[in-house]
Amino acid sequence: MGKKPFIDHEQIFNTIASFSVHAADPTQLQDFCVGVTDPNNALFVNGMFCKNPEDVTADDFLLTGLDKPRSTNSRLGSNVTLITPTQLPGLNTLGVAIARVDYAPFGLNPPHTHPRATELFTVMEGTFYVGFVTSNLPNGGNKFFTKVLNKGDVFAFPQGLIHFQFNIGNTPAMAMSALSSQNPGLNTIANAVFASEPSISVDVLSKAFQLDGGVIKYLESRFAISK
Repeated sequence: MGKKPFIDHEQIFNTIASFSVHAADPTQLQDFCVGVTDPNNALFVNGMFCKNPEDVTADDFLLTGLDKPRSTNSRLGSNVTLITPTQLPGLNTLGVAIARVDYAPFGLNPPHTHPRATELFTVMEGTFYVGFVTSNLPNGGNKFFTKVLNKGDVFAFPQGLIHFQFNIGNTPAMAMSALSSQNPGLNTIANAVFASEPSISVDVLSKAFQLDGGVIKYLESRFAISK
């Protein structure tokens, strides 16, 4: 019988260990996805079903009418027109969305977050006071970044951070926002805290904000009106 070949197990281990392996989950397009084992009870998520490429036309990548002003007759004096694959099917799987935001004089797009997108805010008309706040820093604080923007200025709001835009002029204003997700998500801070269903315990909010329970109930009543 021939001699068995010598196998250097240590060399094999070191060779394997020298390779770097990188893996990551796909970016989620919704807040959560509860797993199910029965496909009959499942929903298709993280995108939309795809059209047969043979049937795709240029119209699938076209949307018109975004030049038309929107009504700003609201309590905050702003109106967001978000364009996602629902309105523009060709955006599906491309990882981007766009929004037109109209502002009445002194209109506000209130503090909010986009959990799945960074936002590039471009001023088309008007003057804005804008800003965002960092997540908790090592010292426990939160740094505030702010600027006054004029026509043609662009400002970036990092993904997931609280930010706002305020029209500081006495004339209507408009901006366009590009977002790095086809479903950026929106979490308006005040509504989430004071108008959730069911409502958050007054005791919890009173302690969190260091306010009397009566003040919390008043704030809840105010935001319940705006729902």
